[in-house]
Amino acid sequence: MRSLTCLALLATVVACGREPAVARPTATPAPSPRITEETDRFQDELTLADGRRVAMQYKAGRGLFEQHYDPGTGTWSHPRLIYGTKTDPCQSIKLQAKGGTVTAIANFGRYCADGEPPTESIAAVAVGNLDAWDHHLTRKFDGWARATVTDEGRKVTFVRNATHVRVKLVWTSADGFSDAVFTYPK
Repeated sequence: MRSLTCLALLATVVACGREPAVARPTATPAPSPRITEETDRFQDELTLADGRRVAMQYKAGRGLFEQHYDPGTGTWSHPRLIYGTKTDPCQSIKLQAKGGTVTAIANFGRYCADGEPPTESIAAVAVGNLDAWDHHLTRKFDGWARATVTDEGRKVTFVRNATHVRVKLVWTSADGFSDAVFTYPK
């Protein structure tokens, strides 16, 4: 009992000798997307050079949803379904932008969030006001590793390089998505 009393006294002395907490200035948070009203585990948000923002989120049993923020009006668009599926979401969404072109990579698969490979891989592209998204589904595939925007935003190449297969998918503003091309190295 005596050691507990000494310990309590020591803790009080140490706590009393500390400097008082310094008040930190608070930052005004930017408006959050309404998409988080139905919070699920995986989402991503991206700020474009012109101040617009894009948010994507998986909604369990429903699919991949997108919203975008207009800094001129200070409002978020209503959540829009990009790809509908009842399949489980995987662990991440990858958003990126170059110029006025925004790309998204998202994957779905049974037990995918626990580490199983995806069975549905989505590549999506939007340009301009972001009101329309073009997407491509590749089934039974490990997912796209990256997207590269070229030709001033008029061309996007999605790729996956693995030891046993190389896969490429091209989107152009004129023709939309091509078919995925699988190349098997010798």
